[in-house]
Amino acid sequence: MNRPELARRIAEVALLRGEFTLRSGRKSRYYLDKYLFSTQPDILTHLGEAFAERIRPRGVDRLAGAELGGIPLVTVASLKTGLPCIFVRNAKKDYGTAKQIEGVLQPGEKVIIVEDIATTGGQVLEAAKVLGELGAVVDTIISTIDRQEGARENIEAAGYRFESLFTKADLGIDE
Repeated sequence: MNRPELARRIAEVALLRGEFTLRSGRKSRYYLDKYLFSTQPDILTHLGEAFAERIRPRGVDRLAGAELGGIPLVTVASLKTGLPCIFVRNAKKDYGTAKQIEGVLQPGEKVIIVEDIATTGGQVLEAAKVLGELGAVVDTIISTIDRQEGARENIEAAGYRFESLFTKADLGIDE
C-alpha cells in the first residue's frame, strides 16, 4: 500500500462526520477515531513501515507511546525498527510498582514519541514532560495524523521537533 492508498484506507475506516467534542474541548464536525484505524492489521503494518522510515535515520535509543492510543502504534514501530519501546501512562499506578512508564528507560536516552492524532498536542506534551522528568531526551514527536489545529506550533514552542505521517488534507478533510 503506497502513501495515498494508506491515507484513503485510514479515512475510509476512521473518519466520522457529525458533531464531536475533542479532548481539547474544541467542537468539530469530524472525528478521526484512532481505534478504528489502529485495530486494523493492514493499516498497522503500513503505519509501522512509515514510522520506521522516519525513525531509522535518527539514531535514537528507544521509542515511546502514550496510553492508550499510542500503544499499538509504538509497538508496530518498535517491531519494524527493532528499537525497544516504553509505554507512558496518563497517571502513575497506585499499586504494584507505582510507575508511570512501563518498560526500561535509562537517563540520557534519546527517545522518539509516536503519537496517534495531534490536535493541540496537549496529551503528547504531557508524555514528553514525564519522559523528561525521568531523564529521557525527547528527540522528536511523530504523529500519525496532524489535524492542523495548533499541535505543530505548540510542540515546537515547547522545544521538540514535530512530524506527522499525514495531515487532515491528506485524508481528504478540507474543513
